[in-house]
Amino acid sequence: MCNLYSMTSNQRALVELMRVSQDRTGNLPSLPAIYPDSMAPVIRKTGSGDREMAMLRWGMPGPAQFGGQPVTNIRNTASPHWRRWLGPAHRCLVPVTSFAEWEDTKPKKTPVWFALSEDRPPFAFAGVWTNWKGARGPKSNPVEGEHELFGFLTCDPNNVVGPIHPKAMPVLLTKPEEMEAWLEAPWAEAKALQRPLPDAEMMIVSKGNRTDPE
Repeated sequence: MCNLYSMTSNQRALVELMRVSQDRTGNLPSLPAIYPDSMAPVIRKTGSGDREMAMLRWGMPGPAQFGGQPVTNIRNTASPHWRRWLGPAHRCLVPVTSFAEWEDTKPKKTPVWFALSEDRPPFAFAGVWTNWKGARGPKSNPVEGEHELFGFLTCDPNNVVGPIHPKAMPVLLTKPEEMEAWLEAPWAEAKALQRPLPDAEMMIVSKGNRTDPE
């Protein structure tokens, strides 16, 4: 389960690749280590059809029968809990330059970072988002009120990620036409994107660091 990623791309490169027409993130800093419950950029469609980039909090509302705890990674898209957010109105692109999975080493687990290449060009996780009301943030200083939350889909791992994390990997979108389909297409078409990226299109770029050293 991916619970750590980085986004260190140049802001202009993100705007161009993901065809953003409204950037609401201000002066977006480099984010070398994004953890659950952090604020991070996502790209989504507005009511007018434009694409906006905004800062949302990582962690979707979980199923009530399991306590409603925040869920970062979404696998079972057949679940009624998740189906409500699979239409285009609730899909988003989550910009990424690398992500980590935890290798089961002793005495402690080792973060292993994956990217498209050593240069770490930007790509996107296939995400979903929603509005939510309640308390989020650190237990020492929770923020009560309205929140905009996001998570992203996972799938079977490929042969690059599988030896490190055999259960799952994030759904990666690397081409503009894939990003377009994720934001625009009906679910019957968009669900085909929930698949592992081909092995040859990604690699391990770092091991043992809690931030991607780039």
